[in-house]
Amino acid sequence: MGFKFITAEEAADQIKNDDVIGFSGFTAAGCPKVIAQALAVKAEKEHEAGRPFKVGIFTGASTGDSIDGSLSRTHAIKFRSPYQSNGDLRKELNSREAHYYDLHLSELPQYLRYGFLPRPNIAVFECCDVTEDGEIILTSAVGIAPTVAHLADKIFLELNRFHPKALKGMHDIYEPADPPLRREIPVYKPSDRIGVPYIKVDPEKIVGIIETNLPNEIGGFTPTDEVTDQIGRNVSDFLTAEIKAGRIPASFLPVQSGVGNVANAVLGAMGLNPSIPAFEVYTEVIQDSVIKLMKEDRVKFASGCSLTLSTEILSDVYGNLDFFKERIVLRPQEISNSPEVARRLGLIAINTALEADIFGNINSTHVVGTKMMNGIGGSADFCRNAYLSIFTTPSTAKGGKISAIVPMVSHVDHTEHSVKILITECGVADLRGLSPIQRAESIIENCVHPQYKQLLKDYLKLGVKGHTPQHLEACFAFHNAFNKTGDMSQVNWNDYK
Repeated sequence: MGFKFITAEEAADQIKNDDVIGFSGFTAAGCPKVIAQALAVKAEKEHEAGRPFKVGIFTGASTGDSIDGSLSRTHAIKFRSPYQSNGDLRKELNSREAHYYDLHLSELPQYLRYGFLPRPNIAVFECCDVTEDGEIILTSAVGIAPTVAHLADKIFLELNRFHPKALKGMHDIYEPADPPLRREIPVYKPSDRIGVPYIKVDPEKIVGIIETNLPNEIGGFTPTDEVTDQIGRNVSDFLTAEIKAGRIPASFLPVQSGVGNVANAVLGAMGLNPSIPAFEVYTEVIQDSVIKLMKEDRVKFASGCSLTLSTEILSDVYGNLDFFKERIVLRPQEISNSPEVARRLGLIAINTALEADIFGNINSTHVVGTKMMNGIGGSADFCRNAYLSIFTTPSTAKGGKISAIVPMVSHVDHTEHSVKILITECGVADLRGLSPIQRAESIIENCVHPQYKQLLKDYLKLGVKGHTPQHLEACFAFHNAFNKTGDMSQVNWNDYK
């Protein structure tokens, strides 16, 4: 191989203040590690010397601690997009030490190609193999890597021996043409392959390779509990009723599911329900629960952007690649999250809400309206274009001091026009074909925790007239009560009469 092997420090030396870096990966799967760590050390030294050093960062979604954590702690991030989940980075964003563009994940690659955002001049990818003619085989995720590879002037590769070369064939790399030359994305079922198994670049752009042997930085998943298990059962029972009513085909439809313990509980409950046939998955993040169901013949095929798996489960996949390569495909995120494909396939989209209001609007991103939690991710890519859009959330948080259902969401990510079903551990609100007041009555009756049910009924009795009876002085009373007392249930409607 004619490429130059270098150290992470030598790579970091070639990255300058104000450079814009595009990293491979999607979640902590497939993310580079050692170059970002070396860059954080460099940033710290530059700052100690009184010199500015910050870089712009584009990724597929969230990353491991080596990127978002180390670079945040050394204040080396100028801007960040499109999604994050790191506590240290969150502090930087909410203190406005770093700027953050919260974007729909499907849109970032094309926004970069269109020139809407700063062009990444540096690419840093994790790969399991690379050929002399410039064919890069990624590891456990794809993200925005194909687009960044074409736009960047320099490409650094972390050749990670933890991931086997035999992964070649699991990826399906396809980049649509830009308007006015764009054609339909020819995915007609989740298992369709439409591209090639590698990213092809000019070998001259690969300026350095660093050899590593490191696992993904994916922490342990929060186990399900009584609340999340009940949410899972409610989703499963609802889908069974939809099949019996003829609103979902008896053969079922592909499923998209968000990330986290609620998503795992939902998929687990669906797998246990004999009335739901074995199904296919077309999603962004393939989690442990999908692999478990695949081995039980309850998931027939999974298309995603990343294998966001615990180390134990990922090792199982790598130990049985002949089995899994026939059942899993990893795509770039503008394909895995494509609104066009989501609508064509008729996805059942199941995502998690941070907060919902009684009229069906969803807040996925901001705590009490101001503090960024993680970002919108791919939820809207699927929500607005799904055959059936479901949002789930526990009805309360912080030991009951926060109601997840409020009079008006403090930040709107998904409007009432896109949200079809809301499900908590308390029950199911089917919002299809309902007026605002009917939606409010259904959500309060079926989804709100008993502690807050009467408070929200009383809110509707404040005497506001109109199609949507929202009291503009009282609509944030829950949030105001929480900010003042630490408990939303301390609201007093008499203050607003």
